[in-house]
Amino acid sequence: MNTFVIRRSLTTAAAAGGAAALMLAAAGGAAAHVGVTPDKTSANSYALLTFAIPHGCEESGTTKVAITLPDELDDAQPTVNPNWAVEKVTEQLPEPKKLADGSSVTKRTSQIVYTAKAPLPHELRDTLVLSVKLPDVAGSTLHFPTLQTCETGQTDWAQIAKDGEDPHSLEAPAPSITVTAAESADGHGAAETASHSTKAPTGQVSAVTDSGAEARSWAGLAAGLGGLVLGGAALVRGGSRRKAAGKAS
Repeated sequence: MNTFVIRRSLTTAAAAGGAAALMLAAAGGAAAHVGVTPDKTSANSYALLTFAIPHGCEESGTTKVAITLPDELDDAQPTVNPNWAVEKVTEQLPEPKKLADGSSVTKRTSQIVYTAKAPLPHELRDTLVLSVKLPDVAGSTLHFPTLQTCETGQTDWAQIAKDGEDPHSLEAPAPSITVTAAESADGHGAAETASHSTKAPTGQVSAVTDSGAEARSWAGLAAGLGGLVLGGAALVRGGSRRKAAGKAS
């Protein structure tokens, strides 16, 4: 087999394999975070927020998950999960807060605490769902600091990126979503409107979640592995052609 062909094929395969390894590491990092995925992000709408609970602290099972609500939210309705007991933690407001309908509240739900009926093994994951009413102002980012307690140790997912800082560079980022423009009278949201235009409206921001980063990482991993397979196939084809040429001569 021609030395140049061998070298080129091996280089291609090595590059693809290296890319795949890097993507796998990135995907693993994304999957390790507590992430939140909203079913909608439109201002002044009711949304279901799904929190993904990853592996425990090192190899210790998860026993409790405490989700802190941002100040912009007054309440959250937790969805029943048969694996967990759940309770609301309330706090007294320093002064009554007036709501859009003219009523006022003196207390708010500050935390939703899930306690595992049996420790969640570190090699497994689970999801916890909250129903919330999003603020009526678009563009605001809501952070949900989450304390994950394990049989041994705990992880406080509470880091918030500063201006200009990449949230994915944080070791323990707080799950977050960004509120988008309210739905129009015909029921179409800002994201749908943007899909029919050549340029998204200024100020329109999509939801930011670790789950989305995880999906992109796995997609990149698949592409890298595909390159690795193609590189190996090129090596085999090159060898076959050289053998055929040798027999013909």
